[in-house]
Amino acid sequence: MFENEEAEAVYWHSSAHILGEAMELYYGGHLCYGPPIENGFYYDMFIEDRAVSSTELATLENICKAIIKEKQPFERLEVSKEVLLEMFKYNKFKCRMLNKKVNTPTTTVYRCGPLIDLCKGPHVRHTGKIKTIKIFKNSSTYWEGNPEMETLQRIYGISFPDNKMMTTWEKFQEEVKNRDHRKIGKEQELFFFHDLSPGSCFFLPRGAFIYNTLMDFMREEYHKRDFTEVLSPNVYNSKLWEASGHWQHYNENMFTFEIEKDTFALKPMNCPGHCLMFAHRPRSWREMPIRFADFGVLHRNELSGTLSGLTRVRRFQQDDAHIFCTVEQIEDEIKGCLQFLKSVYSTFGFSFQLNLSTRPKNFLGEIEIWNEAEKQLQNSLMDFGEPWKMNPGDGAFYGPKIDVKIKDAIGRYHQCATIQLDFQLPIRFNLTYVSKDGDDKQRPVIIHRAILGSVERMIAILSENCGGKWPFWLSPRQVMVIPVGSTCEKYALEVSNEFFQEGFMADVDVDHSSTLNKKIRNAQLAQYNFILVVGEKEKINNAVNVRTRDNKIHGEISVTCAINILKNLKKSRTLNAEEDF
Repeated sequence: MFENEEAEAVYWHSSAHILGEAMELYYGGHLCYGPPIENGFYYDMFIEDRAVSSTELATLENICKAIIKEKQPFERLEVSKEVLLEMFKYNKFKCRMLNKKVNTPTTTVYRCGPLIDLCKGPHVRHTGKIKTIKIFKNSSTYWEGNPEMETLQRIYGISFPDNKMMTTWEKFQEEVKNRDHRKIGKEQELFFFHDLSPGSCFFLPRGAFIYNTLMDFMREEYHKRDFTEVLSPNVYNSKLWEASGHWQHYNENMFTFEIEKDTFALKPMNCPGHCLMFAHRPRSWREMPIRFADFGVLHRNELSGTLSGLTRVRRFQQDDAHIFCTVEQIEDEIKGCLQFLKSVYSTFGFSFQLNLSTRPKNFLGEIEIWNEAEKQLQNSLMDFGEPWKMNPGDGAFYGPKIDVKIKDAIGRYHQCATIQLDFQLPIRFNLTYVSKDGDDKQRPVIIHRAILGSVERMIAILSENCGGKWPFWLSPRQVMVIPVGSTCEKYALEVSNEFFQEGFMADVDVDHSSTLNKKIRNAQLAQYNFILVVGEKEKINNAVNVRTRDNKIHGEISVTCAINILKNLKKSRTLNAEEDF
């Protein structure tokens, strides 16, 4: 059935072949890769003298529908590599695939209609099995993601076995569009981007309030858990990165510049610096574990075509942390990390999935250490009590890891937190400590740990999760004071200032062109959590009349009492302050 993950992939892979056939018929270009993805499928094509226009997608969709009506059978053919190289000699991309990936005398192709494509299959029986299809997006990309290679045109589609599922998907896409953090950021004046600094977000005052509130929250959580906060410099010498052994993985994604004949790089990670901090003096087993937290600015030279609002940027900050511990301490430290992420994510109202990724084929280090570490990670997950899955062979080359995906309000999953063990950096930086029995050559284990991931990306996720209706403690518009008439304006300004002085994001509406009802409605549409209406009666009683953005009326209450209630709601970080008032 389609609901089965493997069946869904087969269905969308078959749909990708239909799209590929349509693209060949319409553009006559050279097809490249066409895989199923998490939500649908795409096909890449090299078209030498033009780009795909979004206005052409409807035409492509109609060609796909015609192919479906023909019920073209999917035929599996086994052909020699030699014959296929001759067959595809017009398409250098397919020849590259054959030469790179086919190490056997023969391989399989699949045919539907006029399309013959390299493919291991399987597929549905015929194109008529695809009941409804939509071609909805296009973009440009590079061959195998390499900016030095050819530019390709990518076209996305999705398909389902019945019309009802397509209708549900279309409604979901509309919801996603309405919750887009870029739209919310513009409407609520939170942030913007500029061509003079692509991929580097400019946070406006209200966006900066969210940013700083998140950072303060994480610092508070760190200090509860005995982390030493580090504010690292923003440049690292390239020799330090070479020493880390991560240089080969990251140097393509870094900005570099020359200072006194030495190359420096704006840092994409904090790991090497923390290793030097550990190593700058002798360490004892009595100090372990040592925990460093770092909110320093990081940079990655993401390709301009991949930049996407706050979810893919070039300048960002991570709630980055490294724990230096003994092998015996791994289990307890991982438990602490898991409790930490549970505490943070429950504050935001997120549920999450856990996956344990174990030793890959290209692992480095001793297999006994890997086995022991994986065992301790499993024990930590078992004791944690939340559901988790094994992801065999998907660990990093330097250690096993726990991947964490959070689920948002509309059912999407996002990779944010990560907990990774690292056996290699301690070796590369020659990190040692004196053990209990006096051995001064003992190696620590490093735990790389982030909860929010990048603060920028988390703000994007949070804004889309709440649809711009920020929880009170994080809201950039917490209080709006509205005078009933001009005689109450001075009092309204005094009340607004009093709330502002107590640390709230408070505003006052003294626009004479709007009626009272319109002012209240405007404040609700702007997502002010609490709207405080003040008239002559409230002025005499030094009070405010409280209502919420969802128009729940709490009635008259003294200013002092309102401030105290809101202080407690802010401190508790409740998700439902408007109901809990």
